[in-house]
Amino acid sequence: METIETRFGIIEYEPDNLLHFPSGLIGLPNLQNFIVIPPKKDGPIFWIQSVDEPDYAFILTDPTNFFLDYRVAPDDSERLTLRIEPDEDCYALSVVTVTPDQTITLNLAAPILFAPKSNRAIQVILESGTYQTKTPLPEIKPEPKAAEK
Repeated sequence: METIETRFGIIEYEPDNLLHFPSGLIGLPNLQNFIVIPPKKDGPIFWIQSVDEPDYAFILTDPTNFFLDYRVAPDDSERLTLRIEPDEDCYALSVVTVTPDQTITLNLAAPILFAPKSNRAIQVILESGTYQTKTPLPEIKPEPKAAEK
């Protein structure tokens, strides 16, 4: 068991259980090993904490909680990096950003592909141009009141 001092306090972790990014994150190639911090409350978000540089932590979510038609599948070279076969699970996750004015956005243009079998992940850039790096959450429209129907 090892420990790391973070913004969350001192965290104990098992080195064998780290989430490994072989190439790091985009723009941060030295951040290769992370601890997954489970949420304290029920909800769709969780943190990953860098072991390599404790000042870095990111909020992640499954974007299909908000965008039902969002689908990203790894290609052959990405599966090789993730060390998984075509029939093995791989999940697309998005980095969440909360701005000072409390606007929440998801990075749908550069998802993280996570393979639970190998505990490896990679961040990829989608070349389609369909998605944005700061996609706001969809607006929830209130149900009309009975008198308005």
